[in-house]
Amino acid sequence: MKREFSADTLEDAYKEASLSLECSIIDLDIEVLQYPSNGFLGMFSKKAIISVSHKDANKNTQPQEIPSKLSDEIKNHLTNLLENSCFDAYVQKVEVDEENKEVYIKIDGEDAALMIGKEGYRYKAFSYMIYNWIRVKYALSSTLEISSFLQTQQDSINTYIQSLKEKIAQNTKVQTKPLDGILVKLALDGLRKAYPEKYVAIRTLKSGKKIVIVNEYRKDK
Repeated sequence: MKREFSADTLEDAYKEASLSLECSIIDLDIEVLQYPSNGFLGMFSKKAIISVSHKDANKNTQPQEIPSKLSDEIKNHLTNLLENSCFDAYVQKVEVDEENKEVYIKIDGEDAALMIGKEGYRYKAFSYMIYNWIRVKYALSSTLEISSFLQTQQDSINTYIQSLKEKIAQNTKVQTKPLDGILVKLALDGLRKAYPEKYVAIRTLKSGKKIVIVNEYRKDK
């Protein structure tokens, strides 16, 4: 029996369904009934609405082959998830770095652009869903690439960080322009790597967007 959940964002709707049904998101059959929208001038906004049911663990009575590697197991789960979605996409690659406890996942296909969504809002929802599933089930962190979206964002941030270097060299405190989505994390990681001796942190603006601040000295937590 399917149940409907609604929230301001898809990731919040996924989380609510997972908590309500007391299971991992990957164990749910999810149908997106309505994607969220900010509307126009604050009017006609729409919430995310999903229809959810728990997957029947006994529906396949035939014994299934046990994957030989963790990467195979994760790929099989994600392939099953995509096959039950409305997107024409496939899992191109799953790489597990057991030493650093990280998983790299690449998805591609005809509907890759639809999975990314305008300004990457669907990418954010998928990334959040997969990250939390892998963290809970395997105690690993994960990075999701859909087509070349993440690489394009990384290249953009790398170029932007290069443009900030002169300003950072001449000022005690520097902040980035307002950023959103995956760009915030990429900027944070990039600036921390470039300036390990400085204090680099995220600040949230009233608009909801975020900036990354670089201070001359690293502060104690």
